[in-house]
Amino acid sequence: MPKTGKSVKRADLDDDDATESARDLLSNEDSGDDSFKKAALIVEGGVAAGGKDVEEAGSDEEEEEEERPAWNSKLQYILAQVGFSVGLGNVWRFPYLCQKNGGGAYLVPYFILLVLIGIPLFFLELAVGQRIRRGSIGVWNYISPRLGGIGFASCVVCFFVALYYNVIIGWSLFYFSQSFQEPLPWHECPLIKNKTSTYVVPECEKSSATTYYWYRQALDISDSISESGGLNWKMTLCLLAAWTMVCLAMIKGIQSSGKVMYFSSLFPYVVLICFLVRALILKGSVDGIKHMFTPKLEIMLDPKVWREAATQVFFALGLGFGGVIAFSSYNKRDNNCHFDAVLVSFINFFTSVLATLVVFAVLGFKANIMNAKCVVANTNLIVSLVGSGRIERSLIPHHINISAPGTVSAEDYQQMISVIRLVEEGNFSKLGLEPCSIERELDKTVQGTGLAFIAFTEAMTHFPASPFWSVMFFLMLVNLGLGSMFGTIEGILTPLIDTFKVRKELLTVGCCVLAFSIGLLFVQRSGNYFVTMFDDYSATLPLLIVVILENIAVAWVYGVDKFFEDLRDMLGFTPYRFYYYMWKFITPILLLVLLGSSFIQLIMTPPSYSAWIQELATEQKQMFPVWGIVVCISLVVMAILPVPVVFALRFCNIIEDGPGGLSSVSYKKGRMIAETRRADDADDTSLIHGKSPSQEPSPMPAIHRKLSGPQANGTTKAPAEEADATPNGRYGIEYLMKEMPDMPESDL
Repeated sequence: MPKTGKSVKRADLDDDDATESARDLLSNEDSGDDSFKKAALIVEGGVAAGGKDVEEAGSDEEEEEEERPAWNSKLQYILAQVGFSVGLGNVWRFPYLCQKNGGGAYLVPYFILLVLIGIPLFFLELAVGQRIRRGSIGVWNYISPRLGGIGFASCVVCFFVALYYNVIIGWSLFYFSQSFQEPLPWHECPLIKNKTSTYVVPECEKSSATTYYWYRQALDISDSISESGGLNWKMTLCLLAAWTMVCLAMIKGIQSSGKVMYFSSLFPYVVLICFLVRALILKGSVDGIKHMFTPKLEIMLDPKVWREAATQVFFALGLGFGGVIAFSSYNKRDNNCHFDAVLVSFINFFTSVLATLVVFAVLGFKANIMNAKCVVANTNLIVSLVGSGRIERSLIPHHINISAPGTVSAEDYQQMISVIRLVEEGNFSKLGLEPCSIERELDKTVQGTGLAFIAFTEAMTHFPASPFWSVMFFLMLVNLGLGSMFGTIEGILTPLIDTFKVRKELLTVGCCVLAFSIGLLFVQRSGNYFVTMFDDYSATLPLLIVVILENIAVAWVYGVDKFFEDLRDMLGFTPYRFYYYMWKFITPILLLVLLGSSFIQLIMTPPSYSAWIQELATEQKQMFPVWGIVVCISLVVMAILPVPVVFALRFCNIIEDGPGGLSSVSYKKGRMIAETRRADDADDTSLIHGKSPSQEPSPMPAIHRKLSGPQANGTTKAPAEEADATPNGRYGIEYLMKEMPDMPESDL
């Protein structure tokens, strides 16, 4: 019974009384009131038409609500969202961008764009997932059936990203397995012994021990993307292990992955804090942190810095992948998703800052070591130049003992160089002396995998108990990667399970097996180049387009005002007006500007990659071959193709929005009713699709509408004899009008 306790029991009620009672029922709608699910309106001493069917539909709905998995606790859910958004990019891409774009000055545009783009869009995805309780396909079919391709595009992008992202986890597993050695295998260059002499491997001597180990021992990389070189079996086994871990963690859905999140989400913070404490004790770490927080304000005027900051905000929160929507769809409907959006966004931001502090502290330590080596090498060169008479001994300050190069400090060396440069102004460049400085070492930017597997790895070789820190570091990378992978795979599985009703276990295993099979492309000797290709072209533009369409679908197609009403019903309060203007105007404009600048950059910068040339022991930028450019374009097209295809099929009525559609879901204000059943299941959802839920005539001619099709049982009744029940057993008077055409799902 409704909360007012009003019902119609007298047979002599006139039409006005019946109308008033029905209005009472409608005015007291409460999605959480279980009495509505089984309510039947009693008119003239009899059960209203369809009462039994409505009761059965209500119980079916109740069962379906109970069948959908839910998070065991709010903490588990927050950890899942944090684990998905905080990933490898926070550890190596954010510090690289900070180092490249003015140190502390980069934090200003990043934080501004986090507030203007990141938090509003993150809140939007959390809200639609929690409101509609479906994956990305079901959500965007509900918002606008013609834009239903957004969900399929998200799944395609998630699959592309999962293919190469798990390869990086495989690399981390390989380094993790090799870290249980003393000394570490990348500590020194290997030696080659022959009958007459022993010498260092030339490729390693020209580069460095960690660089050689990465390119030759780990990847065994080829000289170009065109040279396949066959499978790298070590990395193939690591990739198999990575996909096995993902499959086992995801096979039971959030019941299994949620428990893993407690470790995979929290362990990286333990490692980062331990690294920060350890690094601060090391000599030179303060120099690295000072370098980070010394802002170069002039760089902030460069539009490229703002574009890169916006892109990083975009990817840091995992927007457009569908993982955010999938995770939030398992929430309770009254969960405060606004609080979740702000909390997770700021946790992500502070994690990036923490990781950057750790990286710069360690790089400061490494820079001091490299600077000391530079001073010793160049002091020896000065000694030889003095001995050969090319430099006068009087130019060397008396307090500096160049006969013991190891005792010369960086300050003493700078003093010597200043004097020599002043006197030998014309010939200084011919002397071959380098300006050794810590700032010069810190300004050497290392991007992406190079930061983790070369620069950071090299720094750890100088740590006391270096194997322990190496084990901790690469275990942290594995955990960060797995946390993001869980969200990425959930962005694939949840929409497909909701849409096609396949078993979770079968789909999970099938998806992982397929991804591993395709992923063999990335564990060839040329596989690293394909990772770069997919990273640059399979996600950036497609995800930008997906998020722009998401924003437009909610703000302009569904309507911001209607969405605000839904949020008020769901959350119990109206969100700040700030989000209204962000969703409707500011964020779409900023996203379109970002999309335009990304297009311009792609046009002005032809597709290229950095190839490792074994003979020269250095990287060289090379253009993709013609087939490589075709693959790059195909990745973008395949990711976006579902959007225009679904739009065209809907527009031409090739795919109908009715119960025959694979992803058709029925909704009412404030909650989802139930999934559309077969045409022969007469229940309350049939009203929305123009089918009568009743097989008995109704004595209330005021509550009816004209039917356009046959009944579910194959018979047709006169319009005046039909009584349509609103969802959950409630009767509509005002909006169920005679001759009213069927309303589209997005208007209900």
